[in-house]
Amino acid sequence: MLVVDDEASNLTSLQKIFEREQMRVLVADGAKAALDLLRKHRVQVVLTDLMMPGTSGLELLKAVKELAPDAEVVVMTAYGTVETAVQAMREGAYDFVEKPLKRMTIVKSVRKAAERQKLVVENRSLRQELKLLTTREIVGQSAMLRRVLDIATQAAPSSATVLILGESGTGKELLARYLHGKSARAQGPFVAVNCAAIPESILEAELFGHERGAFTGAIGRREGRFARAKGGTLFLDEIGELSAAVQVKILRVLQEGEYEPIGGNTVQSDARIIAATNRDLAAEVEAGRFREDLFYRLNVIALTAPPLRSRREDVPLLVDHFLGVYCKKNGRARLTVPREVLGRLMDYAWPGNVRELENVVERAAVLCRGDVLKPEDLPESVAQATAPAPDALSFPIGTPLDEVEMRMIRETLKHTQGDKPLAAQLLRISARTIYRKLGEAEGPH
Repeated sequence: MLVVDDEASNLTSLQKIFEREQMRVLVADGAKAALDLLRKHRVQVVLTDLMMPGTSGLELLKAVKELAPDAEVVVMTAYGTVETAVQAMREGAYDFVEKPLKRMTIVKSVRKAAERQKLVVENRSLRQELKLLTTREIVGQSAMLRRVLDIATQAAPSSATVLILGESGTGKELLARYLHGKSARAQGPFVAVNCAAIPESILEAELFGHERGAFTGAIGRREGRFARAKGGTLFLDEIGELSAAVQVKILRVLQEGEYEPIGGNTVQSDARIIAATNRDLAAEVEAGRFREDLFYRLNVIALTAPPLRSRREDVPLLVDHFLGVYCKKNGRARLTVPREVLGRLMDYAWPGNVRELENVVERAAVLCRGDVLKPEDLPESVAQATAPAPDALSFPIGTPLDEVEMRMIRETLKHTQGDKPLAAQLLRISARTIYRKLGEAEGPH
């Protein structure tokens, strides 16, 4: 703590009191000396006289809040200057004590101020750690990932609707947040809705809101997700799960820029829509399960989050990133990953994609007994992984070009497990070209 008083006898007396309380005490006979000490030392509590010649305690309080905002300030005031003390409280002082000082009173006030300062600092630290854990970033340097991010960076500043395709666990929401963060709406809210996780019976009300009495149980007005996303981005995850009725209402928002809360009047929408799905929406349209007009409205710009097996070179970067997160979260030194273990992690096919890799790394951070990650610290399926066969095709000289194209398309589709948009991205052609080539190869039905 730092005690500030222009009277030497008071300084000496207070220093002795707090040193008896096992506190580390600095003393200053005025504001200038106090600020010099604050620049050199970390101080939890400043105890200052309010009425001092030159720079007053009130002015010192303001300077402390600028120079050491974490420090709590307790002011000492003479009888009859309580109004000034109240003003000090408004300026950020924690407490004030009246002179003549009572030992128990001043010690109690300073101890409470120190406890509050410690609690505030700990809470801030916890919030920062939580932010690090919850603020996810896209990790990777593979050519495939860079191509996706390049397109996303170009698309982000526009108001165009974006459809993100990809398997579960590939980071579709991370990609949506990336688009939001690079857009002109970055300062607005990012509101995420998992359409598959909300029961169909309440999804419409959840998205569009409702007025009081609109249906049985609507005892009050409720704002929907579209309203909460005003000025920002609404992320509709698993949009392939929407019922036909909700599809119609989403289509209206995309076409007319408006919607109606249940039981309410028409409202203008001010949210950019980014949608995502792990389904082949073109096939869903073909099967009659998804509206064709909505598909084309959503599919203005399509991005495919690549599966981890298609960017194995990013595995070491992801492992390093997740180890940093989960070793810190579990209060342990960062684990070392030998080349042998890293090789097995790169050989594994990761059917659950980045999410599965994250879970494996978190498990290792908890269960690994030493400072070095060993094969036995991995799940058996990962530890026993073998390198995949090299992906290569060969053709005899003279093979017709259309046959080469079709083999390349079919083998790429095997690699992407039938994901045509991803195959198109790998081949650097449009998904429409793949559909057309396949249709020509199959011939008329």
